[in-house]
Amino acid sequence: MSSDVAAPGAERCGIDSVEIARIERLLRETPADGLGAFFSAQELADAGDGPGRAASLAARFAAKEACLKLFPRGAALGQVEATDFSVARDAYGAPRLVCNAAAQYQLDLHRIARVELSLTHDRVSASAVALAVPARTAPSRAGRFIRRFLPLRGKIVTANLQRVYGAYVEPDEIERLAAAHYGHLWRLLGEFIRFRWLSAARKKALVRVEGIDNFIAARDQGKGILILTGHFGNWEVSTTAGIAQFPEMRGKFHFVRRPIKPDWLDRLVTRRFEAAGFGVFSKRDSLDAMLESLAQGDAVVLPFDQHAGPPDGIAVDFLGHPAWTFKSLAIIALSTGAPVLPGSSWREADGRHVLRFEAPLAPIEHDSTTEAIRLNTRAYNAALEQLVVRHPEQWYWVHRRWKHVEPRPKRRTARVEPQ
Repeated sequence: MSSDVAAPGAERCGIDSVEIARIERLLRETPADGLGAFFSAQELADAGDGPGRAASLAARFAAKEACLKLFPRGAALGQVEATDFSVARDAYGAPRLVCNAAAQYQLDLHRIARVELSLTHDRVSASAVALAVPARTAPSRAGRFIRRFLPLRGKIVTANLQRVYGAYVEPDEIERLAAAHYGHLWRLLGEFIRFRWLSAARKKALVRVEGIDNFIAARDQGKGILILTGHFGNWEVSTTAGIAQFPEMRGKFHFVRRPIKPDWLDRLVTRRFEAAGFGVFSKRDSLDAMLESLAQGDAVVLPFDQHAGPPDGIAVDFLGHPAWTFKSLAIIALSTGAPVLPGSSWREADGRHVLRFEAPLAPIEHDSTTEAIRLNTRAYNAALEQLVVRHPEQWYWVHRRWKHVEPRPKRRTARVEPQ
């Protein structure tokens, strides 16, 4: 069965049915260790070994296909597959959708708050219905006011959001995201002013660090660490207060950054980073300092979400559109063997911040150095995409990320596996 594609932002429904005999044949002909290509370990365990095993797995397979139908564009482009979804049980035994990174990216990109599943089967077939419930951003009063009366780079913000979300969400949600972004910038300004006056204990309580095991594992390789990040959340508060919780890392973190305007603000930000024990490298003359820091086993933090025209950058996809992107990170990673560790931050509803380190990205090898640089740079952008859409209102939409690149027709491309 197939489902109609709903308009952007509307509730959408995917429906699918599977003959139980098809799954019975799969179970007979596939070795036990090969079933993982179709079902998760939890799905296989939940199905048990009794006579209802095939029917249970058929219902789960139908649910995967129903979920895939919620994202026809992503499926057509090879960005998501049925096996990126799995079905677990909640505390009451009801079906609950579990997504891997590729599937979660599609939910976030389409601004889907949750997917409700309904499974059923008879003696012949199993059916599933997947209902996608759209998210609705709730901007603050300050954000709505600024968006209406003082919209800094308002046309750029609108164009960027429309470029990324226009095919997936309703115009009203794009407008709410824009207002929420201005609300985020307003809070960021207030936090920037107040931060220096907070006690050490208050700063520590303000930030929760996640994924520290990923950081330690990367550090233990002894090649230094390249931290792939962008302008997420309040990057100053989360980074300085978060890393300060690990005194042994003082002097071991170095930030590569462009000078910002006005000059007094650039000097203030630099002084704050240096006072917190971080090195600061200018993006213009940082290569030797970066290589020396990596050789010492230090971490180098590179904001990777800014426009970089030629010859410093290459055009690779970012959030579905070609964008000039720095190639230096790929060059350094491939030449030094230093692990690339995605990192991000965001503000939670209670005002606390989270600093999170993801698992290191696997390097992509290729006989052609040029192609290796391109493939790895695209993989870095793919990692950042997942971080952007996780908390979109807290990314830096005022930046002209896609300037000077001509749009090109959509084509099916090789899928970059999320890490």
